[in-house]
Amino acid sequence: MAHNNINTSTVNHGVPHRVNSPRYTGSMTRRTHSFKRGNNNNNNNEIELQINSPRSPLVPAEGSVLKRNHLHHYHHHVKEKRNKFGHWVFLLFCGLCFFLGLLKICASAWWFRSAVHRTRESIQELSDSITSQNLMDQSSHGYAYREGANEVERTLKMAATRVIDSPAGMAEELGIWSRPNYENFTQCIDLSRNHKKPDAMTNGYILANANGGLNQMRFGICDMVAVAKIMKATLVLPSLDHTSYWGDASGFKDLFDWKHFIETLKDDIHVVETLPPAYADIEPFSKTPISWSKASYYKTEVLSLLKQHKVIYFTHTDSRLANNGNSNSIQRLRCRVNYRALKYSAPIEAFGNKLISRMRQNDNPYLALHLRYEKDMLAFTGCSHNLTAEEDEELRQMRYEVGHWKEKEINGTERRLTGGCPLTPRETSLLLKALGFPSQTRIYLVAGEAYGRGSMKYLEDDFPNIFSHSSLSSKEELNPFKNHQNMLAGIDYIVALQSDIFLYTYDGNMAKAVEGHRRFENFRKTINPDREKFVKLVDKLDEGKVSWKKFSSKVRRLHEDRIGAPYLRERGESPKLEESFYANPMPGCICETRSDT
Repeated sequence: MAHNNINTSTVNHGVPHRVNSPRYTGSMTRRTHSFKRGNNNNNNNEIELQINSPRSPLVPAEGSVLKRNHLHHYHHHVKEKRNKFGHWVFLLFCGLCFFLGLLKICASAWWFRSAVHRTRESIQELSDSITSQNLMDQSSHGYAYREGANEVERTLKMAATRVIDSPAGMAEELGIWSRPNYENFTQCIDLSRNHKKPDAMTNGYILANANGGLNQMRFGICDMVAVAKIMKATLVLPSLDHTSYWGDASGFKDLFDWKHFIETLKDDIHVVETLPPAYADIEPFSKTPISWSKASYYKTEVLSLLKQHKVIYFTHTDSRLANNGNSNSIQRLRCRVNYRALKYSAPIEAFGNKLISRMRQNDNPYLALHLRYEKDMLAFTGCSHNLTAEEDEELRQMRYEVGHWKEKEINGTERRLTGGCPLTPRETSLLLKALGFPSQTRIYLVAGEAYGRGSMKYLEDDFPNIFSHSSLSSKEELNPFKNHQNMLAGIDYIVALQSDIFLYTYDGNMAKAVEGHRRFENFRKTINPDREKFVKLVDKLDEGKVSWKKFSSKVRRLHEDRIGAPYLRERGESPKLEESFYANPMPGCICETRSDT
């Protein structure tokens, strides 16, 4: 979250350390030297000398006793006055020391308040910069919630309520929640001035079955809009997959605001609710497009089939368009679909915002955690670290029962050490603590039920303020979404998107979708753990080969550059190895602006 640790990736805006003022040293006093004179009777008579005055006359030898007594009383009186003067000097010195000590305490309190004030001003300036550069009207897609200054106030208020024992601790607390620097980047997906609206003519109609879970379907719908644009075709509202692991029967209209979808895309392509009556009796031509294809594939191979049959049915939509190598207009269209047109339906939006309000209790920030430690994911990846032998066998049987999971025999230990496994709840807890998140951190769990008996104990013990859509809601509130996992996933998407920090333990489709959307929304902080290196550090910690202090330091350095800061999408040797366009829409939908300097 960490995590935390920021350059573009770790915190560089800390509160300065206090400089201790030198210790006060008072002036030293010396007693005035006396000169002694001896007589024949070995009696010592002390002769006082006045500083800067003539030498005092000697006492006559034949003086009366009265005179001698008078002189004796005179000297005694002078000494007494000097003793009183010394006492006054001592008291004055003590008072001065007390005053200086009091002044130092006041100065320290003033310094601390000044440091907080300077930090508040610095963060406020950052907030103002964020607000001034907000180029997209949040209300156009319904995800806006208490942005700008409120976010800063929320963070400062949380820091103020913590038990922080030093200015450095407060700086760390504020730094954990701060965003990466994005001032030289902006959204760039608007239609160009010379953009031409689609004409009335169409080459045919596209039917599409969006397969997979919610976010996989979301990506596929974006690709299908782009394919319709490439082929100058009309898109029928896609149908959704009802045969996935969750078996959700929700349709497009249940999940998304379909009227908003059509209206938003009217200047790009034609979208219709159903096939026109004239085409209703036509048998669609079924086609599974080749994965990771570029626009040329659809223009040369698929377009001719569409013209011939007039209606084409794409059986799969996931990963049907390459991440890279497409024109800017196509890339920006994909983002307009994803970030503007695909607005969730009103019930999902309303309930998502209600949960955000509950997570923001007392204006505190919160972290959204996508803990992908669910049974289906563990079975698919073959990961069983810290699980029992019985649980491992249950996962293996599930993997064999799912026919389209091609990999069956998997060495879970090797896969974990190469970063191929979701972090366990215990590993996640260690990560959060090492990144500096306090135990009071409010965490929204963006995932289903964690697999394994007692697997959540470590995380819940270390971070007791863990919530989910279930724990934040009543049964009556959840009833409309009961048995509709995709609708619940849409609710989680909204809460995760608006979180102050999003952390995911495995880069599945949900993680990619939320991360990419947060990058588009001014690079909201997203922590992407380096699982391969992190789990090796965990093993060293467990083996006693590294102390907690060193472990924490290494974890923070490891994640300095993994907090969602701007960088160009990484290409790969093959399309499958490239970074997902939907996880990082830069270049394409985020552009670098010229610096004024």
